Amino acid sequence: MRILNHLGRGTLGICAAVAMLAGCGGGSGTPLSPSPAGPSTTPAFAVLYSFGGETGDGVYPAEALINVNGTFYSTTRFGGSGSCSGSGFSGCGTVYAITMSGKETVLHSFAGGSSDGEDPEAGLLDVKGTLYGTTEEGGPNGAGTAFSITPSGTETVLHSFGSASGDGAYPAAGLMNVNGTLDGTTSEGGVFSCSGEGCGTEFSMTTSGNETVGFNFDYKDGAYPIAGLINVKGTLYGTTVNGGAKSCSSQGCGTVFSITRSTGSGVETVLHSFAGGNGDGEYPHAGLINVKGTLYGTTFMGGASGIGTVFSIAPSGKETVLHSFRGGPDGVYPMAGLTVLNGTLYGTTLYGGTGKCEGGCGTVFAITTSGKETVVHSFSGSGGGKYPQAGLISVSGTLYGTTTRGGAKRDGTVFSLSP
Repeated sequence: MRILNHLGRGTLGICAAVAMLAGCGGGSGTPLSPSPAGPSTTPAFAVLYSFGGETGDGVYPAEALINVNGTFYSTTRFGGSGSCSGSGFSGCGTVYAITMSGKETVLHSFAGGSSDGEDPEAGLLDVKGTLYGTTEEGGPNGAGTAFSITPSGTETVLHSFGSASGDGAYPAAGLMNVNGTLDGTTSEGGVFSCSGEGCGTEFSMTTSGNETVGFNFDYKDGAYPIAGLINVKGTLYGTTVNGGAKSCSSQGCGTVFSITRSTGSGVETVLHSFAGGNGDGEYPHAGLINVKGTLYGTTFMGGASGIGTVFSIAPSGKETVLHSFRGGPDGVYPMAGLTVLNGTLYGTTLYGGTGKCEGGCGTVFAITTSGKETVVHSFSGSGGGKYPQAGLISVSGTLYGTTTRGGAKRDGTVFSLSP
């Protein structure tokens, strides 16, 4: 769980963020204020599965689900039958499947060490019935892996990062399919140094594991990309958690960037450098969504109360803050990206809401493309789950997602929500 423990990169672990919320109203010390009134009807919410009750089950589900022919697939960062330690949780992580009725199966328990990955920080990608993903650590170089897995559970390590000079390291983001080639980012590695570590890379890889670094990040280009990419008409778009032209810390406030590729090499353009403070977000942890040619995303911190924003940005680089989270009944610290349902954007916040957790148990929120935000669900902790880090998916008008903690067995949940 390397990324969540790097406070210098604008990222707070759960304990640090709860302590911060307990001591003040937000990142800037602004008092928390109530959010607007919620919807007139209560959305239907249900916990489909609670992790951690069985030996070898996954724990800490922090990644989004994917739907493949009516079955959900994703990863848990910890748990499983592998033997890894040092995170405060047992196990090296899992790949799991779950039906819409809540029957869960562990498809693979990561083993870590030199033979397998460990600590999957991202969800999965389906390409013609085979699933692909990354682990942030593990492999012979200890710098993470890219892997494939069949729906029946046969896993293959395709690439071990850090295997050559200039290769990326520690992939925290998932993969994207671009005409049969897998594209992604690594949070570190590459040829440029940021505070003694590589600033990160963008790479492409064949489904058989032949990997090529397309672009090396530097501070001015953005540093430490921990979110996945999207493809809009042949141009890749993404975010970096640090770097750029503005200074929120010694490592910058983060960026939105585009990459075009010519003969294998990537040409990168910084579309926006976040400025933080009351006027802008800072430290984007999530990727972007394209809605009718405009990109939308979230920042983990920044905005009027210092506790996160929702923003829009045109491909030309014009950025607009649509909503600054206020805390209290409103959300706090959005870590995940957005999904669209019936023209409305939906997302999650790690904290906030009316649940009885210190700092709040987290929320699901809705926001129009013009910026009108409503909290549609506040997590309750305990049996209802708490601390959602992943985004949502929409299936036939119902939203599905995960919480990292809480549930009947206290190690996270899969839930459904009909707004």
